Amino acid sequence: MPAVTVRYFAGARAAAGVDTEPCEADTLDELVVRISGTHGARLERVLTACSFLVDGAQPRDRAAPLPAGAVVDVLPPFAGG
Repeated sequence: MPAVTVRYFAGARAAAGVDTEPCEADTLDELVVRISGTHGARLERVLTACSFLVDGAQPRDRAAPLPAGAVVDVLPPFAGG
């Protein structure tokens, strides 16, 4: 199972209570389940509206394997324009 770095932004950071953390997951879908389990219902609710970037790119398939050492950004919707 590859180790990745998860970076939380804005409301996701507030819900998780951390800026960054390591996590092990095979896929983005699995990562979402793991971080929801770690941080609870508040983060789980926020994640339903979030976008994700894997190494700076939006993944096309959340079931695709995560590369070892990847950086996963958790981006809630931002207000403004």
